[in-house]
Amino acid sequence: MTSSLLEQLIDAFRVLPGVGQKSAQRMAYHVLERERAGGQRLADALAAAVEKIGHCVRCRDFSESEVCATCASAARDAHLLCAVESPADRLAIEQATGYRGLYFVLQGRLSPLDGIGPRELGLDTLAQRLAEGEVQELIIATNPTVEGEATAHYLAQLARQHRVRPSRLAHGVPLGGELEYVDRGTLSHAFGSRSEMPPT
Repeated sequence: MTSSLLEQLIDAFRVLPGVGQKSAQRMAYHVLERERAGGQRLADALAAAVEKIGHCVRCRDFSESEVCATCASAARDAHLLCAVESPADRLAIEQATGYRGLYFVLQGRLSPLDGIGPRELGLDTLAQRLAEGEVQELIIATNPTVEGEATAHYLAQLARQHRVRPSRLAHGVPLGGELEYVDRGTLSHAFGSRSEMPPT
C-alpha cells in the first residue's frame, strides 16, 4: 500500500540528523499550514543543491565547480594544508581563525568497523598532493575522539613519508573555562601537552 503524500513528506524530513517521528511531523505540518512558499523555496534549493553541488577534485570540499574557490585562490598559502573531517569543520576554522592556507576534507574518519578506511577518506589523493612537494606542513585538525586520534596518527605517518611536517591542533582547557568543571580526559590531555610560557 502506497503512503499518502503527507506520510511521504514526514518520512522525508526524518532524513535529517536528530529528527525523529514527532519532529518530522511538526515540520511537515508547519510547512503545510504556515510556510507553503518557504517550503517551495526549500524544495527548489534542495533539488538544485543535490543536482549541482559535488566535490572539489583538490580538497574534496563541497563545490559547484571542479576546483573550489579556496583551492583556486592565488591568495592562499599553498605551503600549509589543513586536514579536517568535514566541510563543517573547514567552515568553523575559516570563520574563527586567520588561517590562510589550503584544506583537505576527509569526509569522515578512519573507522574499520564501519567500513571506512584510507580509500574512503581519499588518502590516496592526499598522498599525491603531499608528493607534489609544495606542502611543507600538514595541520591535522581531526576531532579528539578515538577514531579522530587514530586518523591523526595515520595522517602524521603519511606526512612524514613525504617529508612534510605534521602538526596537530592543541586540545585542552577551553578559554574562559574553570578546571573543576573540565572533564578528566580533557584535563589529562591538556596537562600532558603543556608548553612553556613565552616571556612577556
